Amino acid sequence: PLFKDLSKLWRELQDEAALLNKLDDITLSLQPFITSQATMFPETYLDSLMETAELKTDEQRLAETCHERMDPAQMETQEWLTSETTNLTGLPLQYNGFCGYTLVHRDGLLLPGNPQIGVLKHKEMLFAFSSKEAALKFASCPDDVIAGVMTTSKHFPELLKLLNLHQQPLCAHPKSEVQSEESLQEMAVTRSDSGTQTDIHPIMANIDRLYEWNEWELRRKAIKLADLRTKATHSTQTDLSYMRRENSTQTWLPKEASTQTRKGDGSSVPRPLTYLAGLSGPKNAPLINFNLTRPVDE
Repeated sequence: PLFKDLSKLWRELQDEAALLNKLDDITLSLQPFITSQATMFPETYLDSLMETAELKTDEQRLAETCHERMDPAQMETQEWLTSETTNLTGLPLQYNGFCGYTLVHRDGLLLPGNPQIGVLKHKEMLFAFSSKEAALKFASCPDDVIAGVMTTSKHFPELLKLLNLHQQPLCAHPKSEVQSEESLQEMAVTRSDSGTQTDIHPIMANIDRLYEWNEWELRRKAIKLADLRTKATHSTQTDLSYMRRENSTQTWLPKEASTQTRKGDGSSVPRPLTYLAGLSGPKNAPLINFNLTRPVDE
C-alpha cells in the first residue's frame, strides 16, 4: 500500500511539473505582447485617462445594487426566483454568474451579476444581472440577448472558457434562418493524452488442461469411470503358444570385395579426312583430291 501511495504522489508530481512547464511556455510566448502593450500605452498615459474615474471592486458594485429587488409582477410572463422564496446560494448561474445583458450592450464588458436582485429562469437556465434595469431589458427579449452573447463570444474567444460556453453549440440569431442540426458544430474541448500501467500478472495463472465446462461431458466421464470399477483383466493362452519363448540369431555381416584385371586397354579408329585442291582456282580447273586420313598403325 505504501508503494502505491508513493507511486500516486510521484505521478501527481510529474503532472504538476508538466503543468508548470506548459505555463512557463505560455508566459514566454506572451512576453512580446506585454512589451508591445507597455510601449503603446505607458503608465503615464493610462493614469491621465483614469484621473476622474473611480475604480470600483466587485464587492462595491454588489453593495450598491443590494437594495434593488425585482418585482415578479413587473414581468409576469417570465419566471423569477427571489431571495424571499428561494435560497439563491449555490445556484448554477449561466455565464458563470456574469451579466449577459451588459456583456452584449457594453461591447464585452464583464460585470458580475447580483442574485439578490432576482434570478430569471428561462428554458431551464438561470440568469443573474448587474442591475434591475438590465434584468427588465433582458426579460423583454431573452432569446435575442442569448444569441448576442454567443455572437460576442465569437469575437472574443477568450470568453468561451470564462463563461462556460465551450461545451455549447454555436447559436444563431432567432430571426435568422434556422440551421440544421448537422451544421451546428460543437466547440472543441481541451484533450490530452493519458496512459495506464498495470502490474504484470498480478495473479498467478492457473490453467487446467483437463477442465471441462460441459455438465453432460462430466456425467459421461463419471459413468465411464464407474463402469470401469466392475471390469477385470483376463489372459488367454493356446497350445501353440504354451512355454514359447523369444529367440535370437546372429550371423556374420557381409564384407566388401573388389576385382581388378591385369591391364586396361581401349580401341580407336582414325577419323577420315579429305582435302580438295582447286576450289578457289579458275572455273575449268580440275579438282585434286588428297586423302589426309591417318593410318591405323601410326
